[in-house]
Amino acid sequence: MKLMTLAFKSISNRKVSVLLTLFTIAISVMLLLSIERVRQEAKHSFSSTISGTDLIVGARTGDIQLLLSSVFRIGHANNGLSWQSYQYIKQQKGVAWTIPISLGDSHKGFSVLGSDESYFKYYRYGNKQNLAFSQGRPFHNAQEVVLGSEVAKQLHYHLGQKIIVAHGMGNTSFHHHDDNPLIVTGILAPTGTPVDKTVHVPLKAIELMHGPKHSSTQIISRKRSSDDHDHDHDHDHDHDHDHDHDHDHDEHKEVIDSQPGDLIGQPKQITAFLMGFDSPLYTLQVRRNINIYKPEALSAIMPGVTLRELWSMLDIIEKILLLFSAVVVLISLLGMLTTLLSSLSQRRRELAILRSVGARPRHIFALMISEAVLITAIGCAVGIAMFYVAILIGKGILQAHFGISISISMLSNYELALLSVIMFSGTLMGAIPAVRAYFYSLNDGMSIKV
Repeated sequence: MKLMTLAFKSISNRKVSVLLTLFTIAISVMLLLSIERVRQEAKHSFSSTISGTDLIVGARTGDIQLLLSSVFRIGHANNGLSWQSYQYIKQQKGVAWTIPISLGDSHKGFSVLGSDESYFKYYRYGNKQNLAFSQGRPFHNAQEVVLGSEVAKQLHYHLGQKIIVAHGMGNTSFHHHDDNPLIVTGILAPTGTPVDKTVHVPLKAIELMHGPKHSSTQIISRKRSSDDHDHDHDHDHDHDHDHDHDHDHDEHKEVIDSQPGDLIGQPKQITAFLMGFDSPLYTLQVRRNINIYKPEALSAIMPGVTLRELWSMLDIIEKILLLFSAVVVLISLLGMLTTLLSSLSQRRRELAILRSVGARPRHIFALMISEAVLITAIGCAVGIAMFYVAILIGKGILQAHFGISISISMLSNYELALLSVIMFSGTLMGAIPAVRAYFYSLNDGMSIKV
């Protein structure tokens, strides 16, 4: 304990150089932990985008391209598959459920996804979690739309608001379907997946928007009055995915009631569809049958396998990020070594004084090691504090722009292991000036010899 106290007082006499060294170590620790946490959370978010889906079926294309276009809304599907083929495959033995997906439209840069009620019933993410509503309910007819949480947040949309969908993807769209406005009836709870940045409409709405133009669209819905509350609550209780009670208490939101209508229509084709089976034994059999399906060229992929394949392609990026972090840490430790070595020749008088009061060469060695350990430990502690501050500030940005949800939690065992490596490396670096100080104290004794 006396040795650590002496080491603390010793580094306190060199505040400027020690503070600079502490700052570089803290920055490197913050960068290392931040990169590692983002990497792990990105991998988790990536793998949890879709869960509980056995097959994804689309027009013949590469496995990764089909996954990216249908699940991550990245890129475009070259072709669609016919509605007849979808209906035929849907009726195969062992199929528990299917979710049709139609893509290709957008709203102010956000992807529009057409589907039916099965989307809210069977789609899973994370650890087989259901989609939940923060406000409102699923669409009931072709004039209604459900928004992802980020869409509603960034565009400041609320229940009852009418929106216009445009043809084409991205911020630049080719045609606005002004004659088919849709009314917002639900806002999904955040999921940390591309669902948050998606506008969900019925398949029938896609058909109407791309069909013959007409002057106006009848919105078969009305604002709920206070007299309807009790009746509507009893009616909505029968729906597994209705969450009207979440927004009944919000006096600033328009609550929409409507008559159920056709959600599918007569589509000619869809982009893809998701499948779940009664037993895993059916998965490989149906997949093989789809891949050799003669009426049209189709691809059936297993999302879990394709996700692992896609992440393995990104493995080199992981290694580069880890290497970058390691280099930053190494540079900071080398900075500490440089500081200790440069001050060593100036401290020979201090070491001689310590010898004169009874310190032995091994005590001098232990003192120098203790200083290095103390500097590294304080640098790591400050770096951890900066890491949590950075996570607190940046978690919203990562969620909004990259869909990466980062939790503020205790350091993992792997992160603690990284800190242990840094502490060991700092001690090792401190051993170099400690050995030199040991021999200085032997040579100089109690009087400095320059």
